[in-house]
Amino acid sequence: MAFAQDSSSPSKAAGAGGQSPAPFDGKWLTRMSCPAKGSTEGYTWQLTGGVEKSNYRAEHGTAGEPGYLLVEGRIAADGSARLSANGIVASRKYARGVLAHKGEEYSYNIKAQFKETEGSGTRDVGLGVVGRPCTFDFVKQ
Repeated sequence: MAFAQDSSSPSKAAGAGGQSPAPFDGKWLTRMSCPAKGSTEGYTWQLTGGVEKSNYRAEHGTAGEPGYLLVEGRIAADGSARLSANGIVASRKYARGVLAHKGEEYSYNIKAQFKETEGSGTRDVGLGVVGRPCTFDFVKQ
């Protein structure tokens, strides 16, 4: 993949106060994959978002509606991150647990590792009773 050269001067390319942007700042595309488990079907979602001042934020769907997911958190200088995911169940066939019905809210954590242009992460499955091992692939645009 080729990128155009930035022809702006160093003072324009640098952030406020002459500082360069954080190394992970920019637009990111996130692919989330959750395998089938028991009678619960698997699915793959694509989230759009980005990183600003080392803060990651990506969304899928429409805020407040079933199927919405917000993933956010801070990326450390070494690329490690503990992200939080908060969403609304879209359909019972894709959600696990006794209380997982359409329109119910849910949340979990993601342990992630970012590099300059890519990253990966896994969902915290907690005790393994309800959760499943969803994976996250991050690609800087």
